Amino acid sequence: MTENATPSVEMSGITVEFPGVKALDGVSLRLFPGEVHALMGENGAGKSTLIKALTGVYRTTAGTIRVAGEERRFHGTADAQAAGVATVYQEVNLVTSLSIGENVMLGHEKRGIFGIDWCATHRAASEALERLGLGHLDTHKQLSSLSIAVQQLVAICRAMVINARVLILDEPTSSLDANEVAGLFEVMRKLRDEGVAILFVSHFLDQIYEISDRMTILRNGEFVGEHLTEELDRHGLIARMIGKDLSALKELGGNRRVERRDRTSEEPLIDAKQIGRRGSLAPTDIDIYRGEVLGVAGLLGSGRTELARLLSGADRIESGEVVMHGEKTDLRSPASGLAHRIAYSTENRRDEGIVGDLTVRENMILGLQAKRGWARPIPKKEQNEIVERYISALGVRPADPDRLIKNLSGGNQQKVLLGRWLATDPELLILDEPTRGIDVGAKAEIQEAVAELAEQGRSVIFISSELEEVVRLSERIVVLKDHQKIAEIDNGPDVSAQTIVDVIAAEDQE
Repeated sequence: MTENATPSVEMSGITVEFPGVKALDGVSLRLFPGEVHALMGENGAGKSTLIKALTGVYRTTAGTIRVAGEERRFHGTADAQAAGVATVYQEVNLVTSLSIGENVMLGHEKRGIFGIDWCATHRAASEALERLGLGHLDTHKQLSSLSIAVQQLVAICRAMVINARVLILDEPTSSLDANEVAGLFEVMRKLRDEGVAILFVSHFLDQIYEISDRMTILRNGEFVGEHLTEELDRHGLIARMIGKDLSALKELGGNRRVERRDRTSEEPLIDAKQIGRRGSLAPTDIDIYRGEVLGVAGLLGSGRTELARLLSGADRIESGEVVMHGEKTDLRSPASGLAHRIAYSTENRRDEGIVGDLTVRENMILGLQAKRGWARPIPKKEQNEIVERYISALGVRPADPDRLIKNLSGGNQQKVLLGRWLATDPELLILDEPTRGIDVGAKAEIQEAVAELAEQGRSVIFISSELEEVVRLSERIVVLKDHQKIAEIDNGPDVSAQTIVDVIAAEDQE
């Protein structure tokens, strides 16, 4: 797509104000036909506000919106849809109790003299699905029978029923695995090749660089720049998003990888021999030393979380033993794990981590209160000292301990959870996907916090699907596949994410 083409959407000088807050200040965005355009920025940068301004949810204070060269003013989502702007949000807005065809055509059913013509409606749904390569779906089948990934595609199909010239996809891949993402991208490319302008929002940089042609970067409600994706590398992108040079992040694990300590004379903090659980993890050896970040890598379903749960006491070990401080340790429950100064931060932040209707303060002291027992409430003065310390140390924003945690961004929720477990003074901190679904600025801050914990002498087990951050942070990397340990890699200058991929892909692993 050339710069000479008329943009499908051109937003210029967009300003959105709320009482006491300027959410967007003079932001511009151009979406060209036949392009996938990534909208980038940290949480709070203004991405959602800009989308809502484009789709008629928010009124603009200043600026203009042009669709196909014609200036438009949207007073609601119906106006945006009438102009050919469709949106699919992260949480699929479909009716699972209805059929696939009914969902595709909802609000656009074919009508005859006696009301809705269901035969014609299902034919139209089949044609719409066929357009996206989904013609194999039975339109009479109930939507709830489909996976989340396929429901996402049905939602896109529903959006395209209005013959949208602009499709907005807001975090569509957050709940999808690699194969499902590939299926979504295939549909996106098909629509792009038909001339649709696609606005794509995602925290996953790998996906951004795989699918997008162009990107616009926002920071603190302001326009930072527009770039062709191929012309801006990842470190340049992150630097623009967070407003500072990322040389420190690039070198974060460099010294630890080059100047690894000789631990041959040290006693491990934890020495686990042949620990396992039927259907969960094959008998596995694993040890970790004081002040070490031990990375755990593997594909989805490889056993990473199962290993974390066994080492923390969340699941009972059925075979093998754990030796801690030279003595056999019975990790029979999360409480026993905490008693042995092992803290576990789950990958399921929303359901097993935060308590949404409690404040930041209440969430942050939960772990310590559980460790001490509910018969010994933590004094308010001590609570304040703990919460203020970790809000400051971890950069929780906004720094309001009495704000409900559900009203914080994902990255700040993760920081509160990290503070919760640090307040228990753990010797071993197990972090399962601590940077999943959060923006790159928060990721960088959490990675820096992990490295600093190790420098302070704490041990960290770091589990992540993003192999680059595992390599950046870890001294050693345990690789799992099919619920068993297949390799242990001593990190160093020659180790990369590709090294781990090659190990996982290798055949005939012993």
